Amino acid sequence: MKSLITENLEDCLLDKVDLRRQWISQTVEEVQKVVCLLTTEISHQDTRFQAIPYSFTYNGNIKVLSPRQFLVTVLLRGLAGYREAREQCWRYYTLDGTRLLCPLREPEALQQWLQIQQFLKSLWQWHEADVNIEGDIVPAKVLQVFQKLVANAIETCHLSGKVSMLTNSGVVRVAVETSRGQVELELAPAVEIPNVWSKKAQWPRCLMRWPSPERVRCIKSFGFTLLARSSYHWQLNFGQAEQRLLEQLDEDGGCRRKCFQAMRQMKEDVWCPGKTPVITSHHLQTVLFWTCEKHPHRKDWQVFSKGFLRLVRRLHKCVSQHFLKHFFVPKSNMLRFANSCELDAMAQKLALFLKDPQVDLP
Repeated sequence: MKSLITENLEDCLLDKVDLRRQWISQTVEEVQKVVCLLTTEISHQDTRFQAIPYSFTYNGNIKVLSPRQFLVTVLLRGLAGYREAREQCWRYYTLDGTRLLCPLREPEALQQWLQIQQFLKSLWQWHEADVNIEGDIVPAKVLQVFQKLVANAIETCHLSGKVSMLTNSGVVRVAVETSRGQVELELAPAVEIPNVWSKKAQWPRCLMRWPSPERVRCIKSFGFTLLARSSYHWQLNFGQAEQRLLEQLDEDGGCRRKCFQAMRQMKEDVWCPGKTPVITSHHLQTVLFWTCEKHPHRKDWQVFSKGFLRLVRRLHKCVSQHFLKHFFVPKSNMLRFANSCELDAMAQKLALFLKDPQVDLP
């Protein structure tokens, strides 16, 4: 047991961070090889899906949500020249072709429809009935096609002993056996929208002082991505923009990254461990961004213990209130569908830690 104030918490936690980095690096390397094989075969079978090449550096298609839970974005080919929809229209269709008397619900804050006419150029395959209903590219239809392709690729690549499909889910999930145990991957088809910033993303905010206006312009130039993760609506994703924010966190010499890594380590080891935790690294990253925006100055991030506790207090507030605003789309609550009991259990652990900040890592 180490006291936060009287002993060297930073060394204690960051030693664990280094071990985690080595573990994750090895796991990602093994996962990459599997993903490369699968997506190459899938792309051969259906050119609408791009292969994910093996990368010796950072792979932007693989997001580590927790040590055993990854999100893999599989980019879609043949859709270019995106434009925002000019007019709103009601949808009365179902996935099986039945007509509804009442229209489908409208997308939530972090969702949108996707019409084929929103693209200046599109492959003829995107007009086919296997993915298109009344001019909409429907994520559930794309997922149906993709799931069959993944299952076939596992067999064709002779990976049945290493990779298995996971059922009972509206998304495409597989379990991959690695040298460090089983890892769960969500394979999400994604439409990349470069050089366009979504109208739903109200960022930067008025009087915002972090990041700088120059970096804001650079970040927005990367655009956004639409993920197939639900039945009718595509989910907005800002993975590239978030990665750019992370890459230049401490260019002023602060300790934001260290504080974030320490919070993530405590979350994974003590506050919310497990294979599929209710709070992931993406949630923690969002807490970090909001805290950086509220405390933009270098002087706010000079002392590790102060910066670390600042992050933990904000995390406790979000978890206890079951409310965490998306950084780019604040109207979206990232904890809206999270398990309440698991959030409450984590909030209790955070409250105890803040009352007596000590570290007792396994």
